Amino acid sequence: MTRNDVPAYPVGLLLAGRRVVVLGGGQVAQRRLPSLVAAGADVVLVSPSATASVEAMAEAGEIRWERRGYQPGDLAEAWYAVVATDDPQANAAASAEAEQRRVWCVRSDDADAATAWTPATGRSEGVTVAVLTGSDPRRSAAVRDAVVEGLRDGTLAAPHHRARTPFVALVGGGPGDPDLITVRGRRLLTEADVVIADRLGPRDLLDELPPHVEVIDAAKIPYGRAMAQEAINTALIEHAKAGRSVVRLKGGDPFVFGRGMEEVQALAKAGIACTVVPGISSSISVPEVVGIPVTHRGVAHEFTVVSGHVAPDDPSSLVDWAAVARLRGTLVLMMAVERIGEIARTLVAYGRDADTPVAIVQEGTTAAQRRVDATLATVARTVAAEGVRPPAVIVIGDVVSLDSGNRG
Repeated sequence: MTRNDVPAYPVGLLLAGRRVVVLGGGQVAQRRLPSLVAAGADVVLVSPSATASVEAMAEAGEIRWERRGYQPGDLAEAWYAVVATDDPQANAAASAEAEQRRVWCVRSDDADAATAWTPATGRSEGVTVAVLTGSDPRRSAAVRDAVVEGLRDGTLAAPHHRARTPFVALVGGGPGDPDLITVRGRRLLTEADVVIADRLGPRDLLDELPPHVEVIDAAKIPYGRAMAQEAINTALIEHAKAGRSVVRLKGGDPFVFGRGMEEVQALAKAGIACTVVPGISSSISVPEVVGIPVTHRGVAHEFTVVSGHVAPDDPSSLVDWAAVARLRGTLVLMMAVERIGEIARTLVAYGRDADTPVAIVQEGTTAAQRRVDATLATVARTVAAEGVRPPAVIVIGDVVSLDSGNRG
């Protein structure tokens, strides 16, 4: 029976404040050092040279670097050693010293000669996943990746069995496609007791919630029923005070025309802490999925995102439309379908070329997505003729004419 036939005994080493010696400053050290530093180990690197990343760690004081080759006695007082030089004789000598001093030793060049193996390791919200498959490191990495990804996106259920602290989180759900929510946002959904959801959030994810999760419809449907912002704030506060974990699931990003700050302020006034999880804003992502970059070298060096829910001549408008019209870059309009005629006329009146290309993308990233093209001169008629309805993102500028081969 060989050593590989005997299963390794898995254990988590608590290395904080303990001496760890790493021999060799190449790619192996570059991969291993960050985890050792994160574990609080007192790391000594012994190597005549090192990669730029390893050298930067030494310059930052994260590790101590002795710029020389291995010498007998280097493993004195060590608790753990990583032997990874390109000198087989030095590796063998260091390994023998580790055996003599009873120091657990990893060998990058010869796993059979080692007394410890480095598992494929991943972390997700306080859980460390370590996988060992003996002499098949690629399989170890594949298993680790599958487990960590499942924990992060909630597809691998791992409920807390000890008491956990309730939370309130404002989660940006992205532009609509459920695959475009962030990993952290999806994980928090799996831990929620209550989800207060907007219509423009990734609705398909609600079907994946366990039966005990209460889902509150906070849909703000244009021309239809709406849950007043005050009622949303009240619901967040009441459920949080009742000790429940609450996720406020919003479309796009909570702080991009999402009234997220109002909700954070209401919670803060009630003495309730809130975590904000950024989301992919539809102002950038929706143009992308139909092949429109909001910036492009030699075409647009800036882009401006404007809310169009208020007409340009409305006294309550906060937009300097004259200044916007003078900009040479890309203009992205949100919530502007109803006002697009007035906005287009205003832009032209303030100097924007009437032939400027315009693209309207309705229901971006969803199965109902469609793109309609026009110019500032024709966009009002086109929107009416095509029956374009919210939600839609409107892009104005020369980037609309770029051909990516992907028009949605």
